[in-house]
Amino acid sequence: MLRRPGLAAVVSAAALCALAALPAHAADDPVIGGDCDGARSFVTVCRQEPGTPGGQGPKGNQPGTGAGKDSKPRPQTCAVERLDPQPPASDPLWNGHEPGDGALYTRVCLSDALGAAAGAQIVPQVFWAAEAPVVNVDPEQLARQAVDRMLLSGPDIASPRAAGRYIVGVPMWMWVNESATTYGPNTASASLAGVTVTAKAKVTKIDWTMGDGNAVTCQGPGTAYHASYGKQESPTCGHTYSRTSASRSGGKYSVNATATWTVDWQVNGGGEAGQFTEIRQSRAQVAMGELQVVR
Repeated sequence: MLRRPGLAAVVSAAALCALAALPAHAADDPVIGGDCDGARSFVTVCRQEPGTPGGQGPKGNQPGTGAGKDSKPRPQTCAVERLDPQPPASDPLWNGHEPGDGALYTRVCLSDALGAAAGAQIVPQVFWAAEAPVVNVDPEQLARQAVDRMLLSGPDIASPRAAGRYIVGVPMWMWVNESATTYGPNTASASLAGVTVTAKAKVTKIDWTMGDGNAVTCQGPGTAYHASYGKQESPTCGHTYSRTSASRSGGKYSVNATATWTVDWQVNGGGEAGQFTEIRQSRAQVAMGELQVVR
């Protein structure tokens, strides 16, 4: 039986023995990782459900995307378990092998389960191996697992405010609130089969699309505005609108803030290290009006 909570593939040996299965081809040899907590199975990676990247924030941020532009496709998460008891030598699953030459194992992949129609039975593969599958851990994949645990989100937009009204021609100051999940730094570790990888993530830039055809790239969180600054432009992150938002849907510009998280990871104790990026996005609505002069 495959359980979805925690995205850990958990297989019951008794249940697997009761199901019909087809032998796997040699090209399907699994890459095995280690043990999931509470599971008797070997798996490639025990990933935690990452929640809602860029999820609903206190400023009305909208869900963002989870994958970085240069993220590698994640390998399948598969559960592998030795059949216990082993079938008799007369069982065709041995496919010409003798019980004393090795053992039969079963495998169910998470992608197979998630892609199955509701109520469909997931049929595990059965394969023969002369020895127990060898542990093979991809440290970058462990780093991505650690990032999942961080629950990184899109920027927590402090300005422009959804409830604010802004004036054409007056410089707008843009900035975001900083926290571990919305800006960083954020650190988490993941372990598998004796290998522990620590990942550190921090936003390195925020790309703003302002809804009027203009875009702004800010290298930091921006500078908070104070009345003493008057009408000067932001020194770090700002934009000046030249047209009102009256003709836009709802009378507001739709502003997108896309954060690029840079993740540095390293195997604990020294050794392999690397870097990749993750993308998270938030949205805001901005009402832009004109200053009315009364004579």
